[in-house]
Amino acid sequence: MSHLVTEEFVDRGPPVGHARMVYLGPVAPHWDLQSDFGDPKLIDDFRARVMARLVLLPPHDPQFRRNRERVARDAERENLLLDWDLGYTEEEATPAPS
Repeated sequence: MSHLVTEEFVDRGPPVGHARMVYLGPVAPHWDLQSDFGDPKLIDDFRARVMARLVLLPPHDPQFRRNRERVARDAERENLLLDWDLGYTEEEATPAPS
C-alpha cells in the first residue's frame, strides 16, 4: 500500500538571503526590494521576478493579495527571509467586525 504525501518537509538549513518589500507610495513604481544579506545575483534575480509581479500593484489592489502569496512562495523556494513594509500595520487595514 502506498501513501500519498501531500506536503513534504525539506530542511533547507538557514536562510541564504533576506528581502524586504517596501511600499513606496501611490505613484508607480510602488515597491522597492531591500536586502540585508545574501548573494547579490540571487537577490537581483528575485528582485526581477518580484517587480514583474508587483511594480504596478499598490497594496489595496485585489490582485496584490494573490501576487503577494506568489512572492512568498518564491522566497520560500529560494530559502530567503521575506519581510513586508506596507507603511502600516496589517491590523490597521483589517476592517473591524460589526
